[in-house]
Amino acid sequence: MTPSGSAVAGWRHPVAWQPDRTARPLVDYHAHVVLPGMEGRAGSAGPETGVDEAGCPWFRVGGYRLEGVRYPGTAFTDLDLRLAAMDALGIDAQVLSPNPLTYFHHLDASVAASLCRWHNDTLAELVGQVPDRLAGFAQVPIQAPALAVTETRRAVRDLGLVGPYLGTQIGRDLDDPALDQLWQTCVDLDVPVFLHPGIHGTDGPPLDPRLARFDLELTLGFLYEETVAVAQLVFGGVLHRHPGLRVCLSHGGGAVAWLRERWERAVEVRGWVPKWLREPGAFDAQLGLLWFDAHTGGPASLGLLTQVLGSHHLTYGTNLAGWDAPRPR
Repeated sequence: MTPSGSAVAGWRHPVAWQPDRTARPLVDYHAHVVLPGMEGRAGSAGPETGVDEAGCPWFRVGGYRLEGVRYPGTAFTDLDLRLAAMDALGIDAQVLSPNPLTYFHHLDASVAASLCRWHNDTLAELVGQVPDRLAGFAQVPIQAPALAVTETRRAVRDLGLVGPYLGTQIGRDLDDPALDQLWQTCVDLDVPVFLHPGIHGTDGPPLDPRLARFDLELTLGFLYEETVAVAQLVFGGVLHRHPGLRVCLSHGGGAVAWLRERWERAVEVRGWVPKWLREPGAFDAQLGLLWFDAHTGGPASLGLLTQVLGSHHLTYGTNLAGWDAPRPR
């Protein structure tokens, strides 16, 4: 992105976050939106909302039910409330993204393609109301890579959306050659890709039943997925095969800052490592191509991320209206 006065233009180029906020607008890249009209669009998989007998809101997708997060009457769904919350937090602009509970990456491809088209059309209309404050990431039917390429091109060229927004549980590894056409399309269009995990069990298989307790799906499951995604992008050669590809990962890339030294050692001694990645400095160079959302949870984890990976490829994020969003002071 390229800042332009008090507004922000050129949404396709990420702006590195500067904690001191001295020179550029603050752009929030981690801001989900729940679009009116989404309920029931995936058939029996939902989504569906309700309130239990105790007045606690719930949101169901497939076999997963999120308890205690309210969507109606919040910044997730109300544009005026969103803009007011942005003002209270000093956020100049946001790039809105799909709800990670409703990626539907495991639906029938034709159903998913129709849902994604509706989502992107609706999102483009929403951000078009305040284009100096909002932009949007596109939802794409990644279960059919050719359809994902088509929808990415349409969303970017026809609707003005920023680029594709993907989950990490998509039915294949991120370094699967079947996805190379999508990655190259993003390079050709000069648009970023944002990766944010969904909840295991919403429209795909559960990872581990133990994560159902204590909100571990949210606090640990997401980090697990982000860490695996970084490994696939770097060790799997995605960034090597597609120079110029810009990928941003949510929540600081999971445990990547903690694992960097261990991974560096693996590159030196493990037999599966490709020759090009063994070249001096190659591993750090590949890792340095990635962007990371600075919404890590707090100053200690953010400090570790900055210490290990630097701040030049960190983007600001809030998960506005979510359980872990920052509160106005």
